[in-house]
Amino acid sequence: MSASRFAPAALAAPAVLALGVALLLPLAGIVLLSFQGFDFEKGIIPRWDLANYASLATDSLFLEALARTFRIAVVVTVICLAIGVPEAWIIHRMPPRWRGLMLLVVVGPLLVSVVVRTFGWMVLLGGNGLINQALRALDVPGAPFRMMFTEFAIILGLVHVMVPLVVLAVWASLGRLDPALARAAESLGAGRLTAFRRVVLPNIMPGILAGALMVFCLSASAFATPAMLGGRRLKVVSSMTYTEFLNTLNWPLGAAIAVLLLLAILAVTLLWTRFVERRALRRLGVG
Repeated sequence: MSASRFAPAALAAPAVLALGVALLLPLAGIVLLSFQGFDFEKGIIPRWDLANYASLATDSLFLEALARTFRIAVVVTVICLAIGVPEAWIIHRMPPRWRGLMLLVVVGPLLVSVVVRTFGWMVLLGGNGLINQALRALDVPGAPFRMMFTEFAIILGLVHVMVPLVVLAVWASLGRLDPALARAAESLGAGRLTAFRRVVLPNIMPGILAGALMVFCLSASAFATPAMLGGRRLKVVSSMTYTEFLNTLNWPLGAAIAVLLLLAILAVTLLWTRFVERRALRRLGVG
């Protein structure tokens, strides 16, 4: 009996060990590095204080980049939900022979490198890109427009990357939904939109909330798309971390920026998880 009690721990031990070596140890190294100092002549100075965090707290450039990072993440999340939820519902109601094909179309972009997709947006959004060429051909006033190296370009690129995640999360919830519920609502006189809003939407809310959390966290920590579509001047927190590590070589400051971004995303995740749990308890009539 004692052996069976320790069996789950023994089975989980290899995964826990691999996770600790691959993730927790490097993360602990970054945290320790963030408390050390830096000098351009001496390099990393082995001291232990909060000087890096104190300098970031009063650095207007960092605070602006932090605000921009979370503003972009929120906008991307809202747009992805507005596109992904109806898309998943439409695919769910398609005939089976079309459903698999449409899911493949949705998931297909995930099989292409983020860098390749972002290069495609650079071709489209450039001053002489296809979009501006089309606008000039249509004699649109003010064309060509400046679209590259703007928040609009970053949001557009991230939405392209993140929408499939929302579709898949909502699709998983729709797969557990009893199809008789929507049909029953329609048979009682509800239109398709009313049935979706009053019956389907509350039941697939766990998938919507999970997709929203994934999109927000990945958008806030994204690097390649903001760096390529935002340029050097339009900084987000991830690109500031890259600059400190590989350009100025101020590894302690870069580590502090990375730790603050991690803590901010972790705080949002915990608050969001708590919100989801309380909402589930309210639906069950508990609390």
